[in-house]
Parts: sequence; structure tokens; C-alpha cells
Amino acid sequence: MAGASQDAGAARRASADEGHGRREGVADARRIVVKVGSSSLTTASGGLDADRVDALVDVLAKYQDKEIVLVSSGAIAAGLAPLGFDKRPRDLARQQAAASVGQGLLVARYTASFARYGRRVGQVLLTSDDTSRRAHYRNACRTLDQLLAMGAVPIVNENDTVATDEIRFGDNDRLAALVAHLVRADLLVLLSDVDGLYDGDPATPGTSRIPQVSGPKDLEGIVIGSAGRAGVGTGGMVTKVEAARIATAAGVPVVLTSAVHAADALAGGPTGTHFLRTGRRSADRLLWLAHASTPRGALVLDDGAVQAVVERHSSLLPAGIASVEGEFTAGDPVELRDGAGRAVARGLVNFDAREIPRLIGRSTRDLARELGPAYEREVVHRDDLVLLHH
Repeated sequence: MAGASQDAGAARRASADEGHGRREGVADARRIVVKVGSSSLTTASGGLDADRVDALVDVLAKYQDKEIVLVSSGAIAAGLAPLGFDKRPRDLARQQAAASVGQGLLVARYTASFARYGRRVGQVLLTSDDTSRRAHYRNACRTLDQLLAMGAVPIVNENDTVATDEIRFGDNDRLAALVAHLVRADLLVLLSDVDGLYDGDPATPGTSRIPQVSGPKDLEGIVIGSAGRAGVGTGGMVTKVEAARIATAAGVPVVLTSAVHAADALAGGPTGTHFLRTGRRSADRLLWLAHASTPRGALVLDDGAVQAVVERHSSLLPAGIASVEGEFTAGDPVELRDGAGRAVARGLVNFDAREIPRLIGRSTRDLARELGPAYEREVVHRDDLVLLHH
């Protein structure tokens, strides 16, 4: 798994990171998204561990001069014991029931814990559907900004009670990366039950923590585990590294460490793994469209339309569509595919699937003359379209 060259790479990364002392852009971050996993908040049997919640709040509440958004897992896990489950159920309906019970317990615990410091909290439940649609996205932005402006701590979670398989984020690591972009955060801190990213299985002798990741090349040859230790969450190191990739590509640095090292992480100390930003901030909603939306169907484009969309960043017009697949309604995310079936872009469609066949290959002017002015528009507007890079 980890050879001599990998050990040398780890040593280089260690010296590069530790040599700088306090991490640049971490200690002075003003707006921070902190994500904490289920295994860091619950007991082995699945109930909330009040002492663990209080310990995390003790750290976060110290930073009165910072704006903190807390993305907290634990709703389903907290609801297991009260409903008599001895382990996380596999079916969606019982997961939703556990989330319904557990979310109230989770927020009540945070409310009481932050109240010890005179801090208010506000609950914000999101589904990916909320955040890929333009109006819903703006509403989420406004709510989070207003809570922060009023000195409250937003407690964000996926809305597991109503989310279906089609509109789930899948794990709160990815949700946290997208929330960090949504609120224009200066830093994302991912807290779990492992104190960083290792160059192998942390339980295996000879493996070492990777203190700094400056880009994808630093992770070449490293096997990343997919399962957490506690068994109450859905993520694992794979989802955390993917969340770090999303956040850093959008200009937000990331620190990954364990919940017990939260204070050191926020202070810019050398704990965990520091992922340096690799890109700049992009148009807000498009990050959500690329990473949080589930396509409900597909539009197959002719060669000219593929070129217009990909190279000239144009809107998709009816004349460039060759065929339509799936069942969707106006406003849904759809894939735009080339003739070989490869997805080249994703966008929010302006028409129902059943309307599109009669639009295919026709000009908007002809359509408007025959069907009315509502049809003189793009099928997918360029402002609602994101290219998929392979």
C-alpha cells in the first residue's frame, strides 16, 4: 500500500506544513463552516452523547469574534435508541422516521449547550433540491446570512425526514463543502473520529498522517478508506476527501481532523490534514448544480449544439436538441449529452419532458409564431448551466 516513495512524499508534506507554524488562512478565518460527524456526537448504542456535544460547543462558543455555521450529522443516529432500533435501518422510511425523532433531540441539545454561553442557534434543513433551484438557493443564502448577522449559530443538516434517494446529498461532508461555498466561508473544518488523512490504514504500523495536501497530485498512490469506525454515519474518508476537493476548488481551504482536536484546528495549529485552496470562487449556484443535483432526465445534443454549449458557453436552444430521455418538469436538473452518450453539461430545463419532442430541431422564432411567446426562449439558459469536466 504505502511504499518508500510514499513515505518520502509524506515526509516532504510534513516538513512543508509544520515548517510554517500556524497555518496560513486558518487562524485568521472570520466565517467558518464546521462539520461534525455522527460518530463524534453519539454513544456506541446510537443515542446522543451530551458530554461530547458540550465539549464541541465549549470550543465553538469561545470564538465570539467569528461567524460559525455548524453542519451537524447525528439526527438519524440520535433517533435510533428512542425508537428501539439497535442499528441504523436500511430502508428509507425508517431512516426518515429516526431522523424526525432525532433532529428535534439534536437541536434541543445544541440549543441548551450554546445557551450556557448566551448564544442562540437556528435550525436550517436542506435538500439538494432546495439548493440547485435559483429561488430556493437565494432563500437559503438569505436565511443563513441573517442568522449570522443576528449572532446566531446556524445548525445545518440534510432534511432526512423528507429527502428521497433522488434528492439526497448522500453525506454531510459534501453538504458542508457546498454550504461553505453558499455562505462564502473563509474555512471549512471537517471533524470526524480520525485525526487526519493517512497514507494508509491508520491502524497499520508504519503509516503516517499527511499534514498538508496542496493538490490532487499529493494523493496519488494513496488508498483511502470508505468506512467509519463507529458504524452510525454514512461517510468515511472517501467522502471527506471529496468534500475537500469540492471546497478547495471553490477557493475554501479545509482542515480535516478529529473532534477532540477542534480547538487546535480552529487556532491554526498543526493538527490533522490541511488542504490548500486550489481554485477561486465560482458562480454560487453552479457549484450546487454540479455537485448536489441529481439529473431527472437527459437531452441529447447534435454536434453543433455541443460545440455551442461547451466552447462558446451558449444557452441550449431547441434547434440543437436531437432527442429527450426521462420524465422531468420545468425547473428540474437534466444532463446534456453528446451523440456518444457522454454527459458534457448539467442544467435546469425550462420545459417539461413531454413538451420537448415538438420543439426539437426548430427555431425559437417559428415556435413563438406557432405556439405563442412562451416558447421563444432557451431550453436551458446559460446562467442555469454548468459544464462537466472529465
